[in-house]
Amino acid sequence: MLVKQLLALHGNFLFRWRSYLPLFLLPAFVAAAPESVRVEQALGSELSATWTGICIAVALLGVAIRVAVVGVVPAGTSGRNVDEQRAKHLNTTGLYSVVRNPLYLGNFVGLIGFVAATRVWWLVVIVSLVYWLYIERIISAEEEFLEHLYGKEYVEWASKTPAFIPRLRGWIKPDLPFSIRTVLRREYNGLFALGTVFMLWSAAVDLIVEHKSINLYLHEDAALVALYLATLGVFVVLRFLKKHSRLLHEQGR
Repeated sequence: MLVKQLLALHGNFLFRWRSYLPLFLLPAFVAAAPESVRVEQALGSELSATWTGICIAVALLGVAIRVAVVGVVPAGTSGRNVDEQRAKHLNTTGLYSVVRNPLYLGNFVGLIGFVAATRVWWLVVIVSLVYWLYIERIISAEEEFLEHLYGKEYVEWASKTPAFIPRLRGWIKPDLPFSIRTVLRREYNGLFALGTVFMLWSAAVDLIVEHKSINLYLHEDAALVALYLATLGVFVVLRFLKKHSRLLHEQGR
């Protein structure tokens, strides 16, 4: 079997199970927790809080990249499906005109924003390498699927569009106008996941590693708890609207 085919085979497996694969990184986060506490103490509370704010901003940038993609694509593309590859249209405009995998780029930026908040440099390196090995195989599987589906059209677009690092001079205006309803319907999970992981990490470090009381944790990390509650509220409202109304639906999106 050719290496390209082997990568695609692995990629199809990872594509189906990608929602659960981050769990394999849990041991690394557990090992990093004590060092995270030491670095936080060395930096001091004020500088640590500033760093956390910067990391949250970076993570939100990752969400914004996904929003910029999802808001302008037609139905049947750029989804969160895990059972099989789907591509009813070949997206080549908007962010797809400057990078072939803008959603995975957004995921990476969001992930690094969160991991950097641990303040453990080697954890950032490990997660980055694992993500690259993992996403390289998924991209290989998707490229094989798209080349088979769209042939020369896909090859020509891929040959002039970078895989992961954007080249802004190639920008082409999206074919469709931005749809906030599409974004609200399709991206509330990502925002909720962001609020959840930041809150869970801070709670685990404070309550388990540092043995702080719940009251002290709620006082010191009130901003992260508020972020979690805000994203939880958005999640509940948007999920209800998606499941029980047509308010967030838009024809062809």
